[in-house]
Amino acid sequence: MFQRLREDITSYVDRDPAVRSSLEVFFTYPGFHAIIWHRLSHALYQRRLYFFARIVSALSRWLTGIEIHPGAKIGSRLFIDHGTGVVIGETAEIGDDVTLYQGVTLGGTTLEKGKRHPTLENNVIVGSGAQVLGPFTIGQNARIGANSVVLKEVPPCSTVIGIPGRVVRTGKMQDGKCFDAYGTPAKEMDGEEVVTEAGLQEQLKELADRIETLEGQLAKSRKGEEA
Repeated sequence: MFQRLREDITSYVDRDPAVRSSLEVFFTYPGFHAIIWHRLSHALYQRRLYFFARIVSALSRWLTGIEIHPGAKIGSRLFIDHGTGVVIGETAEIGDDVTLYQGVTLGGTTLEKGKRHPTLENNVIVGSGAQVLGPFTIGQNARIGANSVVLKEVPPCSTVIGIPGRVVRTGKMQDGKCFDAYGTPAKEMDGEEVVTEAGLQEQLKELADRIETLEGQLAKSRKGEEA
């Protein structure tokens, strides 16, 4: 228990430059407090003490402004920055070292029972105001831009922005880390255009070639007029 508390506090110290001390995190950070309350409510939920679990989660929401359903499964070192307005649904699953900013919703789009909330794999970052809605997976090391609305699966090492959310950058996993897919031109993925650095460079080269051709044609035209 104390080891997990130490890890949680350290994750805030490491990821928030505004932190001055571990005591500051322990006494003043609502995201940290919400995680502690959730562990208690989740333990009650697993023992089928659903009513008491909801009482604890409601108390946590009143005190922190963060709503986490007792049934949500949360890994180690979750970092909820600022936290106001964060909502995490019952069947949401969150891996290790995930970062959520204020106003994030991990919600559902159906009234059916069963899995209806997203799964976030390790090291995912979700920007402020983003809405991730549905029973799909956000891959490891993915980044969700602020105020995006994500309605479908996101590959690992991808960056998603917009409404609806679209992939604007993707990479490849290698030894647990992400690398840009160099040498891969812009392509279509599930109907959305994926823009890579190599693809942009290729487009710039095409534009440069076209400009050079047009300049040549213009020069020939001028010579013809002078003659």
